[in-house]
Amino acid sequence: MTVIVRDFRTSDAEDWVRVRRAALPFLVTTPETVVFSLANAHPDQRYRLLVAEEDGEIIGTVEAGLAHESPRPGQASCNPHVHPERTGRGAGSLLLRTAEEYLAQAGASEIYAWVLDTPRDRAFAERHGYAPSRPAHFLHLDLAGGTLPPRQELPAGVELRTGADFEDDPRPLFEADAETTADEPSDTPAQPSDYEEWLTGTWADPGLDRRLTSVAVVDGEVAAFSAARCDSSGRYWSGMTGTRRAYRGRGLAKLAKNDSLHRARAAGYTDAYTGNDADNGPMLAVNRWFGYEICATEVRHVRKLG
Repeated sequence: MTVIVRDFRTSDAEDWVRVRRAALPFLVTTPETVVFSLANAHPDQRYRLLVAEEDGEIIGTVEAGLAHESPRPGQASCNPHVHPERTGRGAGSLLLRTAEEYLAQAGASEIYAWVLDTPRDRAFAERHGYAPSRPAHFLHLDLAGGTLPPRQELPAGVELRTGADFEDDPRPLFEADAETTADEPSDTPAQPSDYEEWLTGTWADPGLDRRLTSVAVVDGEVAAFSAARCDSSGRYWSGMTGTRRAYRGRGLAKLAKNDSLHRARAAGYTDAYTGNDADNGPMLAVNRWFGYEICATEVRHVRKLG
């Protein structure tokens, strides 16, 4: 049996999601989002999707691209995943090597990859020249059977809206997203500045649920938000929860996230997931306050080229 690696096709979207959910059941993704992300990636990202195929069956995937919004040139990311029942066939190594060669030609000087914190995955990364950088956690909240904190009375001057309330003019959400993203701990920091790119790649993403995205507004200004991403299997993902610098320390992110979670449960979603940088103690404490529990850990790894 021979494993080959080839470019992703639109018709592969269902299989892509099948493999990704098997390898990382904590992520929330849909075939529509996969196709959308590839079609709408910024040209400078040089975004590419590859699949590993064995006897006509897709058994592995990899996404690769440059960190084009980072102030440090040459940074790139590459994340291969193989179906847990199809490991040991060389698919992961072939996917990684093909993606690395592509990124090197695109100008990458260092490649970052997320690696599950398991002996097998850590050994795979080490064999291929990757060194650990920073850990992050996946967290899970039982929306169907768990207990959410009660809704709190809003402080004076604060109101809660949804992302759908900004459909006529989403720029205030872009400005809040850009500011909080720039402050997020990361090996590949992003400094979003292109509103049109955000409209195309983030606001229009079919995985973003604007009705379940909650926004805390203070005296008419967007102060905090909690973005919601959902799939058709009852799973909800907190895409980003953040507060603008001038409004931090007032519990507004908690208000927004709690509102989003309550509405997600009312809409029938049963499982909530989120990601948390292991060094971001304040956000980890907030998530634990909601009842989230760590369900897996990834470690960011890096390999320098040349």
